[in-house]
Amino acid sequence: MVQALDRLKLHGFNNLTKTLSFNIYDICYAATPKQRREYIEYIDEEYNAARLTGILTDVVNIIGAKILNIAHQDYDPQGASVTMLIAEEAMASSELSNSEAPGPLPDSVVAHLDKSHLTVHTYPESHPDNGISTFRVDIDVSTCGRISPLKALNYLIHSFDSDIVTMDYRVRGFTRDVAGNKHFIDHDIDSIQTFIAADTKERYQMVDVNVYQENIFHTKMILNEFDLDDYLFGGGVPGLSDAECERITRQLQREMSEIYYGRNLR
Repeated sequence: MVQALDRLKLHGFNNLTKTLSFNIYDICYAATPKQRREYIEYIDEEYNAARLTGILTDVVNIIGAKILNIAHQDYDPQGASVTMLIAEEAMASSELSNSEAPGPLPDSVVAHLDKSHLTVHTYPESHPDNGISTFRVDIDVSTCGRISPLKALNYLIHSFDSDIVTMDYRVRGFTRDVAGNKHFIDHDIDSIQTFIAADTKERYQMVDVNVYQENIFHTKMILNEFDLDDYLFGGGVPGLSDAECERITRQLQREMSEIYYGRNLR
């Protein structure tokens, strides 16, 4: 087990960089070209730069940082980006926690952190022939020092309609104590899943691929239950024949499987 750095005297600043990278996918079926256009327009409005800025601002508050700078942009014809630079707040050590426990749930664009940053980019797209539309969000939370992006996991997962989520967490570099010893991580971690709330674990099938000796952790998630009504944009199951329901279900489940496993299925 790694000794927590809040019990060590460091030589200078904590130079460890902790990076959490998300890919979040929302998938739907839009039968007609008009419905596909409307879906893209809906996603573009629902997750525009202003709303994404609000989500990242909440993340900054959750992890205990402060915003130095924000850059954001809505794109034509679709998509948005936000980048924030952030700095570690001057907080008591007891208020900063990397412990293996879920972070807060939401109850309640480029931004500049001091040597740290948050970015989000959206990618709405539609299949030209079969009606499948996919919305992808890429999020990176990179912090330097004691603060950790892992506490924002649950908030981010609940902030989007997530059918599939892939996450990578990596601790890079080293920091040195006053005795000259190097420390390559400042908290214990067995799996990203440890930081995910119980209700999320019940909803998703999860698998890990971890490289412990390199402080690299990877988790991917896919929803356990499939209800066709949840995936039909601009219509519903009652208006479809049994054959159409079966065909659309196969298409959607294939799309989800290909994204989850990262390869085209034959």
